[in-house]
Amino acid sequence: MAHDHSHAHGHSHAVSFNEASLKAFQIGIALNIIFVVVEVVAGLAYKSMSLLSDAGHNLADVASLLLSYIAFKLAHRQATIRYTYGFKKTTVLAAFLNALLLLLAIGMLGYESVLRLQAPPAVKGTGIAWVAALGIAVNGISALLFFRHKDSDLNVKGAYWHLLADALVSVGVVIGGIVISYTGWYWLDPVIGLAIMIIILISTWSLFTDSFKMTVDGVPSGIELDEVSRIILSVKHIVNVHHIHIWPLSTTENALTAHVIIDDRLPFDEKLKVIQHLKHELLHHNIHHSTIELESETIHCPNENDCLEQQVQQHTH
Repeated sequence: MAHDHSHAHGHSHAVSFNEASLKAFQIGIALNIIFVVVEVVAGLAYKSMSLLSDAGHNLADVASLLLSYIAFKLAHRQATIRYTYGFKKTTVLAAFLNALLLLLAIGMLGYESVLRLQAPPAVKGTGIAWVAALGIAVNGISALLFFRHKDSDLNVKGAYWHLLADALVSVGVVIGGIVISYTGWYWLDPVIGLAIMIIILISTWSLFTDSFKMTVDGVPSGIELDEVSRIILSVKHIVNVHHIHIWPLSTTENALTAHVIIDDRLPFDEKLKVIQHLKHELLHHNIHHSTIELESETIHCPNENDCLEQQVQQHTH
């Protein structure tokens, strides 16, 4: 059995990505804590439930960012005898919990909007608009910090969409505050809230489904099992492959195990070279840790034609 624990990306790239992400989380957390304090003070001063409700929503953002930050720190702790892969999986759990927090926030926003639509309260539009404008700046700047690496990690993606959604909420509140201050249309505030809720729900759903799939060790998004099977079979001297399993170790690293049959006429040393070449190919397809079990054409496991393998072969052919 051969093992590989190499990484697809260069060490310097990984370090710069981690440092940039950690710094983005630190700045985002600090900015949002300050903004929550401002919203609470302004909400009490203007007697505005919308600002106080949004302060509670932004407090959930702080909790979400803290959760992702802690997961990032844990993911880089050394492996132990009991945790042989370290704590990489905490990034997956954090991504899933962040998705749940977003869905919970959407539910609260929708419920509050429906209540206010039935009995729109009188609010001070101008003051609300100014505070919400500050929210656009805070959340917009925070979201930009995560923009560069949003497609590299599910937690970064979650933070980006979470903060961008908050910026959109603040835009809606600003527009509503200005219009209300001139027209007295208090019903406009909950209508804008419902529209924003739908936008956030659409952007959040993919984060929820992706993180759930990673939590239950599903094949990560962007990787197709039948395509990986074709890649393995394309390596010279590999006759067959079965029992392929691919799952996420973290939000940035994927693992694979597979049984491969190599031409029996090949010397053992040459077979090892074939496996090393295969691992190199897998690195280029976003599979960072691979464990390959070597089998011969005459001696191999008896269950290679189980249901899963038949499905893969049907897709391959």
